[in-house]
Amino acid sequence: MKPGTSNPGGRKSFPRRGEIYWVALDPTVGRQIRKTRPALVVSPDEMNQTLGTVVLAPITSTVRDFPTRYAIRLQRKTASVALDQIRTVSVERLLKKMTTIDPRPALAILREMFAD
Repeated sequence: MKPGTSNPGGRKSFPRRGEIYWVALDPTVGRQIRKTRPALVVSPDEMNQTLGTVVLAPITSTVRDFPTRYAIRLQRKTASVALDQIRTVSVERLLKKMTTIDPRPALAILREMFAD
């Protein structure tokens, strides 16, 4: 079910932290990760349900040993969550839910990135 639509019980669905969606990231500017690709939702559920936007981290098949990235298994392949590329997008850019993973590794890296 597409985020923001009603399910048979009458409640609207919304993206949840830890879910991975196919996301249409274009148009982009500069060195932003582009095209339609998987991305991990990192924003809190309360925000996702209310604002109609989500904060997400694109996922790439290019695995690099950066402190702002971590490897996951996605569709039987190794991929990298690019937390250095986080962005806020409208839920209208979310195309299809792929799966759900534990968001805690991403949140730990984000806390380290934004610590004083």
